[in-house]
Amino acid sequence: MTTAYDVPADKLIERLAKYLEENVDEISPPPWALYVKTGAHKERPPDNPKWWYVRCASLLRKVYIHGPIGVQKLRVEYGGRKNRGMAPEHSYPASGAIIRKALQQLEKAGLVATVGGRGRVITPKGRSLVDRIAHEVKRELIKEIPALKKY
Repeated sequence: MTTAYDVPADKLIERLAKYLEENVDEISPPPWALYVKTGAHKERPPDNPKWWYVRCASLLRKVYIHGPIGVQKLRVEYGGRKNRGMAPEHSYPASGAIIRKALQQLEKAGLVATVGGRGRVITPKGRSLVDRIAHEVKRELIKEIPALKKY
């Protein structure tokens, strides 16, 4: 059985984002998503117009791997270093509103659930989706690199 641990994260997230955009109606970018930065450490909004789906797919994978996980820990995961000019750089967390809204949409779609006081966990439906897409990604990788078949 192939899981999210068995395939490269970038390929899994790319495929998950495409699936979420095409097949899950509950997930759609809010009207303000075109104009916001993803955190205080960023200087500009994302260049990718479909960045919302990529963030939702990435969150789904993170909840799969690290769950139960809360918004605060996810803010730290997606945060980064802020360029403060001549002053030393400091670490800043990512936007909590973006992460919260994306998790709420994933909950509405039935892929993630809240565990009181502990954060969010992936549901059986969400685990099944991630595993299925991971299996498809692994099949494609085996076609590209036949030596991976024994792993």
